[in-house]
Amino acid sequence: MNIGNIGTVGIVGAGSMGAGIAQAAAQAGLKVKVVDVGDAAWARARKTIAKSLERMVAKEKITGEQMKEALELLSFSTDVGTLAGVPFVFEAVFEDIGVKKEIFGKLDAVCGDDTVYATNTSSIAITEMASLVKRPARFVGMHFFNPVPMMRLVEVIPAMQTEKAVTDLALAMAVKLGKTPITCKDTPGFVVNRLLIPYILDAVRLLEAGVASAEDIDTAMKLGAGMPMGPFELMDFTGVEISHLVGEIFYGYTKEARFASPGLLRNMVSAGYLGRKTGRGFYDYSEKK
Repeated sequence: MNIGNIGTVGIVGAGSMGAGIAQAAAQAGLKVKVVDVGDAAWARARKTIAKSLERMVAKEKITGEQMKEALELLSFSTDVGTLAGVPFVFEAVFEDIGVKKEIFGKLDAVCGDDTVYATNTSSIAITEMASLVKRPARFVGMHFFNPVPMMRLVEVIPAMQTEKAVTDLALAMAVKLGKTPITCKDTPGFVVNRLLIPYILDAVRLLEAGVASAEDIDTAMKLGAGMPMGPFELMDFTGVEISHLVGEIFYGYTKEARFASPGLLRNMVSAGYLGRKTGRGFYDYSEKK
């Protein structure tokens, strides 16, 4: 199988990452089959993709005709069976090994022997997940970044079991989707999150210790280090619980104290202060549009 022979891809999981990958694939001219457990989930994804494309048209990055063509390449379902015969399937469900095991079991029941599974995990070991499927040699990690339509990087992570041809295909797929891929070993956090998560957790520890306010820490990192967003703005944007969850997963693998979630972060997750999506995180969004 080579990239030129792939005309259709599947995506399991219609959250922000799945929707973003679906948009990138459709814009690359691929037919895209998106599967999620509920109609409401994929309905939100379709709306999100349409709005994203509308913004691109407004900014003259694409034409109205290109938007129409991309939307026509998308289909949505709650039935994993619709992925039968699809040669390349992205998995973008919740970061829980139990959830992923269930999904791969369903995929194994319908997908062919040559189907490649590409997981978008940001924290779970690729080799561990490859061991859950019938054909681990056809399994690879492809870690995209949020928001997918804007972020250029994709980390490609082969498992111990991954065939070289599958790694090469994943690299080619990233390029097909308009991304710049890098290859990294199957280690906790890969490259970006291995550096980013300790930075974020240390920012929470500074706030917890009263060194500076969240706003001042964000300002310091934007103006002093050239970051496009401060650590607290970033957590509120991606979801406060994600930093907590990923840090705990890394801590489970490494037992390094720098990955352990600070008490303040744990309490915010318990209180439901998860950022923009709940109206409150490190900042209050209740009065903002």
